[in-house]
Amino acid sequence: MKYQIIGSTMPAVEILFEQSGESMYTQSGGMAWMTEGIDMSTNARGGLMKGIGRMFAGESLFMSTYRAQQPGTMIAFASTVAGNILPVDVGATGGLICQKDAFLCAQESVNLNVTFTKKLSAGLFGGEGFILEELSGSGMASLEIDGDKVVKTLQPGEVLKVDTGNVVAFEKTVQYEIETVKGLGNIVFGGEGLFLTKLTGPGKVVLQTQNIAEFAGRLSRYIPTSSSK
Repeated sequence: MKYQIIGSTMPAVEILFEQSGESMYTQSGGMAWMTEGIDMSTNARGGLMKGIGRMFAGESLFMSTYRAQQPGTMIAFASTVAGNILPVDVGATGGLICQKDAFLCAQESVNLNVTFTKKLSAGLFGGEGFILEELSGSGMASLEIDGDKVVKTLQPGEVLKVDTGNVVAFEKTVQYEIETVKGLGNIVFGGEGLFLTKLTGPGKVVLQTQNIAEFAGRLSRYIPTSSSK
């Protein structure tokens, strides 16, 4: 199996199946185009409860698997917003914890599960950081990044505080928690909200420059409503 990233503003990952039986899976509707000779099957992947868990993480209940019936077939998965696609060797990283909606596609040997923040109350009030996705196993996966990609390598004990919407993924060695912004003035006038994500090394952290939820909120101000007519 080979892959290449094509496009710039709205990229796609194009997968070349070199052997019969090679496969990739994605959430329903994630495929952009494919050649003949690829079989598609759709199911809850891992059972109904895992499917429901994925729904809480922003993915679909059902996952679609695309399997090559002959060598030389090709399939592509496209990003949904302007940004980048990050290919990841899951086995080499020892597994990743990802922000919800980051998953694009993966080989069948990669497991996609839902995980939660250790502090339930902080997760509930912290918004995006409550429900996370865990990638484990071995094989290639592709993550969707909003805006540009920034990779930080944290040393043991090194701390990085990030707006939750700018976190894409981090290695399992990185400690993750949501903390409250200190000071009433900072909360009211700082514009960052009540919570920040605190990441403590060692390990690699992948960030994105665009917070899509914040971007959508800004766009909504300019969308006419029925009351404004």
